[in-house]
Amino acid sequence: MTSTTSTPSGDFDWALVKSFVAVLDAGSLMGAARRLQAQQPTLSRHLAQLEAQLGVPLFERTGRGVVPTAAGLAIADAARQMQDGADTLGRTLQRSREATSGTVRITTSDVAATWLLPPVLAALRQAEPGIQVELVASNTLTNLLRREADIAVRMLRPTQGSLIARKLGEVGICAAAHASYLQRAGTPRRPEDLAEHTLIGYDSDTTIEQGFARLGLPLPRSRFALRTDNQIVYSQLVAAGAGIGFIAAYTLPNLGGVQPLLPMLKIPPLPCWLAVHREIRGNPVVRRVYDFLAQRLPPALTG
Repeated sequence: MTSTTSTPSGDFDWALVKSFVAVLDAGSLMGAARRLQAQQPTLSRHLAQLEAQLGVPLFERTGRGVVPTAAGLAIADAARQMQDGADTLGRTLQRSREATSGTVRITTSDVAATWLLPPVLAALRQAEPGIQVELVASNTLTNLLRREADIAVRMLRPTQGSLIARKLGEVGICAAAHASYLQRAGTPRRPEDLAEHTLIGYDSDTTIEQGFARLGLPLPRSRFALRTDNQIVYSQLVAAGAGIGFIAAYTLPNLGGVQPLLPMLKIPPLPCWLAVHREIRGNPVVRRVYDFLAQRLPPALTG
């Protein structure tokens, strides 16, 4: 084979180097074409292009095929290293494709499952179409411990030693009411004004009452005219204009017409934790979802 005059360059099309290694190993264009399942004229053109780039001939024709020239032998080791690198890259990409295929089961509270997780999981679906997600709305950690779920998003730090927990941020809690209620009953200006309003509380859960007691504003259970322990129902009561409630700030954009109140009322925020079983964390599919949630949930917590 003869060369054409060209300026040598270090930027090679990988297809040219691949064809060179195939011809080098096979000893002929025909044998290399069979190995690569390619057309012989294509390989001949690749070699001519590579020789033109290098400015030297790489093979000489013989009666039985081709033999490498001194220049061809000089670049043989580097070309084979590129081949090995390409093979390694191919295997890595294949493992990556396999690692992002599978099913991950996520458990979280009713409120987070309704308003916090959906947009994040929609983004995950676009980024990782090979991963299927099962979302379980539950307020306990038992399903994670029993391996009924792979990942948990909780507002309470898991204490079980078999779980790995990562704090994602804090969920702000605010007093809030719908504009229709405020128009009807007026807007409280001071925390003390809450005692004169219709309040929405919990039924068996005493969290709100205890919180106000710590703030020096004791409000007995009887002051909460509407009570429910169902967080979704609670939010809908606020959205319906039934009274003033205390809700996660990130839910406000989803509750049309609901306005935050009393910014001076410093309600302690709730920590948000991402938990996974220690053994499951080694699963590449679970790890991918875990890392995605760890990245996307913190900004979502602020609403």
